[in-house]
Amino acid sequence: MASRSSDVRPKIKLRSTAGTGHTYISMKNRRNTPDRIVLRKYDPVVRRHVEFREER
Repeated sequence: MASRSSDVRPKIKLRSTAGTGHTYISMKNRRNTPDRIVLRKYDPVVRRHVEFREER
């Protein structure tokens, strides 16, 4: 069985840049996107869309 560190599709945490501490859990393909992901998603704490950045 493959180890977690060498997974092609690891689980990642997306943390809000609004400083609310809200996170989303997602998966990404490490071969297609080796850099950190930045997505614009809804933050229910501030009730608007903000950027969410991948944290490791």
